[in-house]
Amino acid sequence: MTVTDLYKKLLSTLTPVLGDSEARSAARVILEDVRGITQTDLVVNGHRTVEPETLKQIEEISDRICAGEPVQYAVGSARFYGMDFKVNPSVLIPRPETEGLVDMIVRDYGQRSDLRVLDCGTGSGCIAIALARNLPFASVDAIDISPDALKVATDNSLRLKVKVNFSCRDILHPVRPDEPTYDIIVSNPPYIADRERKDMDTRVTDYEPSTALFVPDSDPLIFYRAITQYATLALKKSGGLYFEINPLYADQLRAMLEDNGFESIEILRDYIGRYRYAKAILATK
Repeated sequence: MTVTDLYKKLLSTLTPVLGDSEARSAARVILEDVRGITQTDLVVNGHRTVEPETLKQIEEISDRICAGEPVQYAVGSARFYGMDFKVNPSVLIPRPETEGLVDMIVRDYGQRSDLRVLDCGTGSGCIAIALARNLPFASVDAIDISPDALKVATDNSLRLKVKVNFSCRDILHPVRPDEPTYDIIVSNPPYIADRERKDMDTRVTDYEPSTALFVPDSDPLIFYRAITQYATLALKKSGGLYFEINPLYADQLRAMLEDNGFESIEILRDYIGRYRYAKAILATK
């Protein structure tokens, strides 16, 4: 089978499951991840024969996707901020909207060096690693409650040759810091209310870690509150606090940040126009 034939076969298999656009994207991801075949190769080298071992591997991945598994878990990697991150069901799949959170911080702090940064709930390490690579000479710490997630994050940092200091900590029960340390605290915490679960894609609810997604209906700001209260002690004066947020609770989040002594609070939209980010500055008074 040629490269072109394989691509057409993938499309015919995946389109009924994913739809046309997502099937094309998935087929390209599979070919590039498994055999290093780019879009250019499809045009220039489409006549080349694919080895039987590669065909078998790609068919296995295709079968897993057709059974409901997310593409990124099936191939074992996800693209984020220009880097390939290894992922498995221990961590959330990095998403394009989270790149916007990194963009904001790099835009606000990219001209400063030697910053101290903390990423709360790091998962795959994508935010922490992207910031460590894009902020000049930054020292980046990252925490997560899951040892399995931290193993994925550590492996990603080693493979990408980016230094991040990972540690296993529960942000809901933080250790009081001795003194303000950080210039930036960032988090993409669990923020989807349990009641929203029924309306979500089963590729998310059946495969991605629920503890990294969902919060109780009775307290949707549980993680934001804990991180904000910790930030009042751990951030330097005028330090920045950055969140990815659930648009449903943007007003409540703003009020909570104000009550905890933050100012210059902004609720910002993502690339599709939804309110997706919050940023605030710890007051100097």
